[in-house]
Amino acid sequence: MILFDQVVKRYPGDYTALAGVSFEIRHGELVVLSGHSGAGKSTLLKMIPAIEQPTRGVVRINGQDVSRLGDTGIPYLRRSLGLVLQESRLLYDRSVFDNVMLPLVISVHPPRDAARRVAAALERVGLGGRGGELPAGLSGGEQQRVAIARAIVNRPSILIADEPTAHLDPAYAAEIANLFMSFNDAGVTVLVSTHDERLFAAHRPRRLVLGKGRLIGDSR
Repeated sequence: MILFDQVVKRYPGDYTALAGVSFEIRHGELVVLSGHSGAGKSTLLKMIPAIEQPTRGVVRINGQDVSRLGDTGIPYLRRSLGLVLQESRLLYDRSVFDNVMLPLVISVHPPRDAARRVAAALERVGLGGRGGELPAGLSGGEQQRVAIARAIVNRPSILIADEPTAHLDPAYAAEIANLFMSFNDAGVTVLVSTHDERLFAAHRPRRLVLGKGRLIGDSR
């Protein structure tokens, strides 16, 4: 489902973010990605939706070489993915409902079914009935829930999250972690980077550990 084969990523200035990383994640796995600040976690996650491209090596998602998809193929790839990045990137002049609706608007989803999906996604993350509110009126944890609802509204087979519990107090962080574990229970493949692996310990996830751009641990 997700395959990295000797992936190298270099940036200008000869900075190497990833150095020959190889692993495979199968359907239905829950995988926690950890490592020190600057280890390459965010770069790795951004390669899955082709936000970043490898300098060398191959990234395959559902058998497709991401680097060969081109501008027309990448949007179709991203429809099978749910992305929760470090920055929630919510539109603060739009309602919660409109923020979650955005991926369905982009994919030209039928309006009536789209509205049902948005309502179901908000219910799923514990924000049912709050679609009319603006993100600025929500707490940090609630804003993160909106970002998660937006990520799952397309019913993705793969959910990717980059430090989704960062900057949240322990109670909110535990609730967000439980949400991701519940998605995995429903059959979604989940890859999440975190600074606190203990949040996911109850699920006994597979752990990938990065150090200075290299894969230095795999609990598989």
